[in-house]
Amino acid sequence: MLCPSNKFALTLNQYFVEKVIPRKNSIYKAVREVSKVVTEVLQEVEAQEPRFISSLNETNGRFEGLTVKSETEFEVVLYLNQMGVFNFVDDGTIPGCAVLKLSDGRKRSMSLWVEFITASGYLSARKIRSRFQALVAQSCEKCPCRSYVQLLTDTSEVRLRIHDKFIVHIVPAFRCAGLWPRSASHWPYSSTQFSIWPSPNQVNNVKNEGFNILSKESIYMKDKQASSEGDAWIMSFTEAEDHLLQNGTRRKCLSILKTLCDRNFDATPVTNYVLKSLILYECEKHPNEHEWSDEQTLGDRLNGILLQLISCLQCRKCPHYFLPSVDLFKGKSVQSLDCAAKQCWQLTREMLINRQCFDKL
Repeated sequence: MLCPSNKFALTLNQYFVEKVIPRKNSIYKAVREVSKVVTEVLQEVEAQEPRFISSLNETNGRFEGLTVKSETEFEVVLYLNQMGVFNFVDDGTIPGCAVLKLSDGRKRSMSLWVEFITASGYLSARKIRSRFQALVAQSCEKCPCRSYVQLLTDTSEVRLRIHDKFIVHIVPAFRCAGLWPRSASHWPYSSTQFSIWPSPNQVNNVKNEGFNILSKESIYMKDKQASSEGDAWIMSFTEAEDHLLQNGTRRKCLSILKTLCDRNFDATPVTNYVLKSLILYECEKHPNEHEWSDEQTLGDRLNGILLQLISCLQCRKCPHYFLPSVDLFKGKSVQSLDCAAKQCWQLTREMLINRQCFDKL
């Protein structure tokens, strides 16, 4: 148990107020700043090509489709229309990826995206990404914010540098509502093992809401020779993950972990997404709501997650929560993983033995 005292709970809450909340406020300010620029760019894109319609909307203070990767890096999902004439095919050929194939009996001309369909009948993520990048390049030259926005050209993806301090990745995507991929069919592992968390109601909501497929580069495609590999789409479960973390102190736990890593790790392979995935695994180990009820139990959860993170770093593998065949550390150098493991152990040790640790973390 992590420093089992009311004193620790008080210092943890103080850390949240003094360090975590200011970080969240700073990020929210940055989100509003970059969202304004992205909206201007996408409006210009839509004027050139009406099929690419901006879906970045603010609802109750949150921007739908925007994900915070770090304090200075963000991802915006641009939802495309009319996927209906395609079949979703998840055969496991590329871990974490799937393809969209023209339905039997459907003609290419019936699709809104006719020129992006390959000779084999697949809707090419690579071709759509290439077209979108060209449109954004033109938009960056015409939009009102052109003096402080730059399209980075060292990748096939659309990445914008804004005010020389923020990086925004804009990703074309399709919603797959009401679908659930075969690669994630094992989840939840057993209807009895996790009858408390996730609850049957949570499972139904998550599967009915579905997932997204994104047009972006995958580390698993880099060594592939066939051009058809670039036609694949990456599966994303952001909404499902956020839904599962709604109750108790789960989201608070994630915010604290992000802040701890930002302040105590150097350039590291431990991304926000790795932390979110480890919290989901921790939820399975501790499915009861009373285990996520207050700062006292939150200290134990932080300890468990950090120890699991050390184990993943030392094993040099961190499986995706919904897609275990996808390794979130793939492509990371051994040196960076070992360095992160040492820093994580130093952080965990400090939290285990020093009740005043948050004064300097």
